[in-house]
Amino acid sequence: MNLNLEYYKVFYYVGKCQSITLAAEELSLSQPAVSQSIRNLEDMLGTALFVRTAKGVRLSAEGAVLYPYVARGYEYFCQGERKLREQLDLESGEIRIGASDMTLQFYLLDYLETFHEKYPGIKVQVTNAPTPETLRCLWEGRIDFGVVTAPVFHKSHLKLKKVRTVRDIFVAGEKYSAYRDRRVSLKELEELPLICLEGETSSRKYVEMFLKDQQIQLHPEFELATSDMLVQFARRGLGMASVVEDFARRELLEGTLFELKLEKEIPERAMYVVTDDRIPVSACASRLLSILGC
Repeated sequence: MNLNLEYYKVFYYVGKCQSITLAAEELSLSQPAVSQSIRNLEDMLGTALFVRTAKGVRLSAEGAVLYPYVARGYEYFCQGERKLREQLDLESGEIRIGASDMTLQFYLLDYLETFHEKYPGIKVQVTNAPTPETLRCLWEGRIDFGVVTAPVFHKSHLKLKKVRTVRDIFVAGEKYSAYRDRRVSLKELEELPLICLEGETSSRKYVEMFLKDQQIQLHPEFELATSDMLVQFARRGLGMASVVEDFARRELLEGTLFELKLEKEIPERAMYVVTDDRIPVSACASRLLSILGC
């Protein structure tokens, strides 16, 4: 069957209004155009759909069978169009973001607070994961964009926007105060009681890559899942923690931790907002990206 949705739209309005004249006004069409559409649909279906009355028209027995299905379908179309319009107008929708503890806490959170205040109808779903997992989520289309830290193994379809830098340091508590005022060689790190993040994190990989270039290999006594726990272990004197400076900033200011002065400092690394050119960005995600300056 050659389905003509315009005929069904006219049928819907005539059935709803029970009047050719009123339906024509609703559709901004002429009465002859509405009558012709109904005749064309009747010819296509092989049956009369309306019966003329003194006050207008009413559905025939066959038209009454068809009308509920057409009405339901047309109203779903309209509902879908309204939902789409709400998303385009940023009244509703969903954004899916991938971010680590660090990128969420020290970059993204303030922007999300601002965005939510301005667009409360938009749901924001954050997948909390380290950089490698965030990139996998992006490649698989499970998130709209991610906020990650170097190292990022770049693919041609990824777009990286640098948004800030982070600094990796080693911190220690009062138990190791003998190291507070002297320079520590990188070679010494091999013998010190170290606390590091688990291996599948960008922070761990970045520090290890830097030290490997200096022919240094770490042998941590503790490997933990979160940077917050690194700081707590270091405060309790369980070792010297390899941590991004932001996580230990309060303790460094309070003096409960101090930074080891390395003879050769670990270079700063970048934090990026990353998108995938293969994945269309929704209107609401695009708006948040613009707030992020991306």
